[in-house]
Amino acid sequence: MCPTGPPAIETDGLAKRYGETTAVSGLTMTVDRGTVYGFLGPNGAGKTTTMRMLTTLTTPTAGTARVAGEPITDREAVTPNIGYLPEEPPVYDELTGREQLEYAASLRTLPEDESAERIESLLDRFDLLSDADRRIEGYSKGMRQKIGVIQAVLHEPAVAFLDEPTSGLDPRAARTMRETIAELADREMTIFLSTHILPVVDELADEIGVLHDGTLVAQGEPETLKSRAETGDARSLEAAFLDVTQETPDGEDASMAASME
Repeated sequence: MCPTGPPAIETDGLAKRYGETTAVSGLTMTVDRGTVYGFLGPNGAGKTTTMRMLTTLTTPTAGTARVAGEPITDREAVTPNIGYLPEEPPVYDELTGREQLEYAASLRTLPEDESAERIESLLDRFDLLSDADRRIEGYSKGMRQKIGVIQAVLHEPAVAFLDEPTSGLDPRAARTMRETIAELADREMTIFLSTHILPVVDELADEIGVLHDGTLVAQGEPETLKSRAETGDARSLEAAFLDVTQETPDGEDASMAASME
């Protein structure tokens, strides 16, 4: 689904350097509204740096970008339109799960009755109602991840940036996460999904971008990328990833491709 209006994300030559090290180089891409964009790449490829630039947390060295129609140089204009789940969910151990979400809602100035209804519904969806009034310090990694995702989408942002959202989740919770992402996209929320788990993007993504050594080496619909893999019957996303990154089977990317749920 591609609703009318400006793209959810546009970048032109976006780059980030740290001294002599280039983390992201000349990133140019367009993400349509209401789509799930799968951002693939091994650890160290530059995925997190890209997300930090797009969420205004890191200033680019070069290039430009707009998120929800606003330039990323204008933090006050961008942040109301986005939600962000970093790899480590930003939660306070001394709060209960419910208090954490109420705090997140207050930062977004959501009406109290509206936020209470959304919190209750999302806690139920992620099977957290029975633990909602326990302190987060006693939560497992998966439970903390669920709270992080809920607070990222609680205010129904135009664009949600999710970094490894299924990390630490058991199979049932991971399935709930994938179903939730699909439903949010159906409601015209754009999901920028950064992961190294290929089946997640194969199932959910409308379009995929493959980042390698800070450079976008391939972009397209999952089936288009699969068609690039000349591997006989094994025309899989895994084969496509290995093909476009030109890595040997025993390289880092093969290890990433083998990370299946």
